[in-house]
Amino acid sequence: MFIIYDLVFFIFILVYLPLYLLRGKFHRGFSSRLGLLPANLNLDRPIWVHAVSVGEAVSIKGLVAQLRKAYPNKKLVISTVTATGNKIAQGLIGPGDLLIYLPLDVSFIVRHVLKRINPSLFIIAETEIWPNLISQLYKQNIPIVTVNGRISDSSYSGYSAIKYIIRPILRKVSIFLLQSDTDASRLESLGVAKEKIQVTGNLKFDINLNVGLELNTSAYRQKLMLNAEDKLWVCGSTHAGEEKFILEAYKKLLLVYPKLKLLLAPRHPERCKDAAAVASKMKFMPIFVSSISGACPACINNPVFILDTIGQLFNYYACADIVFVGGSLIKKGGHNILEPASLKKPIIFGPYMFNFRDITDLFMQNKAGIMVSNAQELTLKVKELLFNNLLAKDLGQRAYELILKNSGATGKNIQAIKQLKLF
Repeated sequence: MFIIYDLVFFIFILVYLPLYLLRGKFHRGFSSRLGLLPANLNLDRPIWVHAVSVGEAVSIKGLVAQLRKAYPNKKLVISTVTATGNKIAQGLIGPGDLLIYLPLDVSFIVRHVLKRINPSLFIIAETEIWPNLISQLYKQNIPIVTVNGRISDSSYSGYSAIKYIIRPILRKVSIFLLQSDTDASRLESLGVAKEKIQVTGNLKFDINLNVGLELNTSAYRQKLMLNAEDKLWVCGSTHAGEEKFILEAYKKLLLVYPKLKLLLAPRHPERCKDAAAVASKMKFMPIFVSSISGACPACINNPVFILDTIGQLFNYYACADIVFVGGSLIKKGGHNILEPASLKKPIIFGPYMFNFRDITDLFMQNKAGIMVSNAQELTLKVKELLFNNLLAKDLGQRAYELILKNSGATGKNIQAIKQLKLF
């Protein structure tokens, strides 16, 4: 099976890499995907933590801090797949640690990387399945732990179709630490033994609530040249097709609330120019946040701010009056609503939150968020929050209290990991 898998994967690489090159996505760290690591590694059986992208890298921050306390003599290797995830992960690296991109899942590359790194434990954030990597780790008796695991609707459908192929791979994972009972039942139906499954909750609830208090939000509002009477609507992690709906709503909202300002934060930074083009087409003046340098962008007629820097969204959530979380008005599955919730912000999202179903259900049950179906409903709900400060404040407080009630997954994950024997 693995020979066929290698062949298919290798053909995929040959086809995809030229496209990758044409899109300008090669970067200095890409060589580690080919198995090229620093010459003089001195890691002494580290703990390897893998977080594919931004969301996963953010979710493991607390876990990484607790791993350092639980294993003070262990160095860490942290890997990502995306460049944006890698940039976030840079903040998790300490002296002597190693930050790399996950090696391509080709058997000879994986064997070479494992020989160089020689980890004592491999931790996967959420649920990624790399057959060669998992099999080689298992063969070398290196424990494999999935933390914050979840099985999305689309993943479950795909896995179910090939469960007899994927089952032997899943069974090589030492323990699955999952977000919800739904994830547990789905994994069990795919053939994973019940004793290997624990529901420990969602790591994303374990947010440092003090961070928001420490932020100088006035500095970020000043950056956007906002006046005291201005209200800021931040739309985070938006996707293609969504900005049009948001801008349609914004155009109507300005008629009733001229002091409303809008900041768009596309999920993928490379899409910022596309978002700007949509804004221009709708007669707004797009202003990239990175280009603001003491001029007066708020004086410009019909400005729309576009956040084109990585790692700044939380800061702008902190100074927002209303937050919309994207990937939810179109069928992308939504994004993390817990960050703005930790800041006591009133949160709106669309109907397509299937990647965060359990969290969304919890928010809706506790009246801690607002779901809208289209641009018209978005306009009405933002308008309602603009003119009802008590409702906005109550919504943000409920969201905050929900985080307090559901925190603690990090500690449960660490306790489960400590039961494993590391070398």
